[in-house]
Amino acid sequence: MKNVLVIGSTGQIGSELTMKLRGIYGNANVVAGYIKGAEPKGELLESGPAEEVDITNAQQIADAVRKHKVDTIYNLAALLSAVAEAKPLLAWKIGIGGLMNTLEVARELKCAVFTPSSIGSFGPNAPKDGTPQDTIQQPRTMYGVTKVSGELLSNYYALKFGVDTRSVRFPGLISYVTPPGGGTTDYAVDIYYSAVKGEKFICPIKQGTFMDMMYMPDALRAAIEIMEANPERLIHRNSFNIASMSFDPEIIYNKIKEYVPGFEMVYDVDPLRQGIADSWPNRLDDTCARMEWDWKPEYDLDAMTRDMLDKLRIKFGKS
Repeated sequence: MKNVLVIGSTGQIGSELTMKLRGIYGNANVVAGYIKGAEPKGELLESGPAEEVDITNAQQIADAVRKHKVDTIYNLAALLSAVAEAKPLLAWKIGIGGLMNTLEVARELKCAVFTPSSIGSFGPNAPKDGTPQDTIQQPRTMYGVTKVSGELLSNYYALKFGVDTRSVRFPGLISYVTPPGGGTTDYAVDIYYSAVKGEKFICPIKQGTFMDMMYMPDALRAAIEIMEANPERLIHRNSFNIASMSFDPEIIYNKIKEYVPGFEMVYDVDPLRQGIADSWPNRLDDTCARMEWDWKPEYDLDAMTRDMLDKLRIKFGKS
């Protein structure tokens, strides 16, 4: 990678990934793509180039790629799971229509493309524990449907046109930088905010519901390492299981209580999010990623909890 365009640079992943990429490849070489109403601000705006790039507008993508001589596109434009269920047509327009635009530009202008998939690409018929890299994928959410379709479409462009498409299936992502925005796993972000603010946490996911989670620094590293990986080693491309930790609400609550003893949590289950969570795996098997490009997470639940609490205390002036 020499010149990179991040589409969705102001979103949950993009805001952090853009800055991480700039730190590696140079500020001037990483373009923050944004849509009207979600313009970059602060360091994200000031540290490097930015262009209006609506993923539903193929011409804007092509113009940004030509202008900045982009060789790698990070396509992060998507609606999160619960939001996608409320707006399925928009989820498809962005997730698949937008991906088609990106792949067509990449085919014409010779770019590599990263488009994240998700644990949501699996459905209730997939093995729940140790979900294999290659197994049945029959999601029952629009979010999941767009992710499976995106994997297949990316593979098609790789096989048919030689576009260098690569991807990982992200677990739930936990970060202190960007507030949660409508994902099923976002309770695992909200819970830290409540703990630091001294508030009782109302958990929308029931006890005993296990889901894969990952701390954002590991997720950012995975997104970069897969694009830097030796293509000759890759058997799979779209998309790799990656894993870090799996827990239910009680486990993360009790871990936080080790550092915030007076913290309280009660349950008020959200049927929509619970239904989505019940259809997802408990734990992914990421053996293929470990073998094909040496994937390995650095954070476990304890290390993540300590860092999240420390960073949020600074953020909210509680330190």
